[in-house]
Amino acid sequence: MIKAYDDHIWVSNPGGLLEGITVDELKKPHKSYVRNPLIARVFYLTGYIEHYGSGTVRMAEWMREAGLPEPDFKEEMGGFSVYFYKDNYTEQNLKTMGLNERQIKAVIYIKDKGKITNKEYQELVNTTKKTASRDMIDLVGKEILNQIGTTGKGTYYILRR
Repeated sequence: MIKAYDDHIWVSNPGGLLEGITVDELKKPHKSYVRNPLIARVFYLTGYIEHYGSGTVRMAEWMREAGLPEPDFKEEMGGFSVYFYKDNYTEQNLKTMGLNERQIKAVIYIKDKGKITNKEYQELVNTTKKTASRDMIDLVGKEILNQIGTTGKGTYYILRR
């Protein structure tokens, strides 16, 4: 089953993962367990499969290269699902990137307004200028934001795409 939503695509299969492989192993090279060897062999011989066990690793690579979050692989509802998100800056993904709650608020604010200044950030999260500056420098260092301007009143931050 495939369902498209505004912010993600969900692909679901009623069969779960085969015994011997976990969801955590899917984003790194892993041993492949083939359910139907005849079908798998046909796809391999026709070039649709490069080598067994590499598809999920390549999916994660392609999403990273496109600047998008890696797919989420989940065993759920008696089956296996893959979620492909179109926005790298969801609250859940920002948490996995190690952002604090203030920084997450800033990114969401920038998504809505297009930019943020240090002063706006201070007011948004009720913090000091020093903390705001540290948080902004951290977001630039993590390559989430671009700083426009060097210092002072004309400086603002936008999302790096």
